[in-house]
Amino acid sequence: MQAGQKGVQWSHQSSQMFKTAAKICSLLLLLCMAASKVPITRARPVDFVCSDHARMEMNKAKDLEAAMSECRGSNPLPSLVPLPCVKIHKASWEKKTLQKKRDEVQAALRMLSEGVRVVRTHSQPGCPAVLLDQLEHSVTNHLLIVAHLPLGGEGTQGEYHHADTSCQLRHTQDLGHILEHYNRLLRGKLEWLMGDLSAWCHKES
Repeated sequence: MQAGQKGVQWSHQSSQMFKTAAKICSLLLLLCMAASKVPITRARPVDFVCSDHARMEMNKAKDLEAAMSECRGSNPLPSLVPLPCVKIHKASWEKKTLQKKRDEVQAALRMLSEGVRVVRTHSQPGCPAVLLDQLEHSVTNHLLIVAHLPLGGEGTQGEYHHADTSCQLRHTQDLGHILEHYNRLLRGKLEWLMGDLSAWCHKES
């Protein structure tokens, strides 16, 4: 009877170990997939502007959200991260120059990049730190492209004074909120800016 109970207990423990191992493997796979798709970009800005597919491939917010769901300890983060304005006011947006639009998107990306970098330095090694590292790489890739759009103005020197001030600045320690905000920025203001620059594509073709 005792031998039978031990066998059942061992079977249960083995099952739990396999489940845990499967979760770890799944998480590592998701992280590797996210990491493999977030290289420092070498593409020309015009290639990014003219290719919907290229922009979709670079937007890894959803991949990181999927990885986060399997990552224990990702919330709350050790410090607050500022969230830039991502809401678009159509009438106001259309009145802005291309340089102003570019600087606004760049300032939002820079705010996220620096906020994520700071919180990453305060994070313990492990899954959350890996996710933050991949997020920082992704934001940096977009920041490099936007900063080098040949529109004149300050370009790579743009700072926070170009940020949209139409909404109240908020902070969060929730990685999920940061990823959601980042995705809204890429699919919102960045996509609108790319649409405004679509004339480049006809010149290049």
